[in-house]
Amino acid sequence: KAPLSKSLLLVPSAISILLTLLFQHYQKFFAYNLQAIKEDFQIWRLVCGRTICLDLKDTFCSSLLIYNFRIFERRYGSRKFSSFLLGAWMLSALFDLLLVEVAQYIFGITINSLPSGFLGPVFALFVPFYSSIPRVQVAQVLGHFSITNKTLVYILGLQLLTSGSYIWILALSGLVSGICYNSSILKVHRILCVPSWVAKIFSWTLEPIFSSAEPTNEVRVGMGATVDIQRQQRMELLDRQIMMSQVAQMRRQRQQQGGMINWNRLFPPLRHRHNANYQDHGPSEQDTPPPTEVSEEQVARLMEMGFSRGDALEALRASNNDLNVATNFLLQH
Repeated sequence: KAPLSKSLLLVPSAISILLTLLFQHYQKFFAYNLQAIKEDFQIWRLVCGRTICLDLKDTFCSSLLIYNFRIFERRYGSRKFSSFLLGAWMLSALFDLLLVEVAQYIFGITINSLPSGFLGPVFALFVPFYSSIPRVQVAQVLGHFSITNKTLVYILGLQLLTSGSYIWILALSGLVSGICYNSSILKVHRILCVPSWVAKIFSWTLEPIFSSAEPTNEVRVGMGATVDIQRQQRMELLDRQIMMSQVAQMRRQRQQQGGMINWNRLFPPLRHRHNANYQDHGPSEQDTPPPTEVSEEQVARLMEMGFSRGDALEALRASNNDLNVATNFLLQH
């Protein structure tokens, strides 16, 4: 459900590859030449130079970022997402010219051309990505450095930022335009927006080409009310899939070994205490704890994973009816 992101991923990348490999003599028409724009009023260079990348490394990094930022099109809708890209594109074009003039006036740096490509709106998307996407820790390196679900995106942005000498101007103008549009400064989101009739035309013509069918091999998950609930549902589904694969692997190992679960390895203290009580003087009413009530729903979930009912009951009783602990015991033993 992200046809605009798919079109931005496929069409500019294909044109960039063709210009780099086959039609190199046409690259001059897609160069982001500021001198030609200001002196010769070649406005068409502003459109071409800020849409198509001439560097394959920039094409690759920006394509990966657009692929990751497709979540905003799914969240906002194609029209609102295209309005954000249009507003960020126009604002970043203005800020590009202003920053070039500031660099020349303050530092005496004359900049005649900038890296080409759809880079301004890509950097502008980092603003809603930073402010609205939750940060979830995935791993921790050396006990101090946290790796989150957003780390790879920031690394790609840093790689794109260091790919050229003057690309920092595009990055800065993109971030400023993203802040202006996202924070509704001067009501920019109302002025620079895609009209409804234009959105309908593209919806009728281009959306059938770039739209994708819903995957049929993926288990449908109920849609949560908030982003946190949706993420939790997705994480639970992934955990269940990993658990099922581990269950299948453990079953294959048990079949190869030809044995059953060694419960003496599972809960040796419980077994030793149980046997010792019966061998010495039998259990007393005060020392024997009441049996733990086992939830039939959790027993059914363990049986769905391939365990027998007896193993599931004993694991749940020994783990005080904790499904995660019981599952780990069954998988490890």
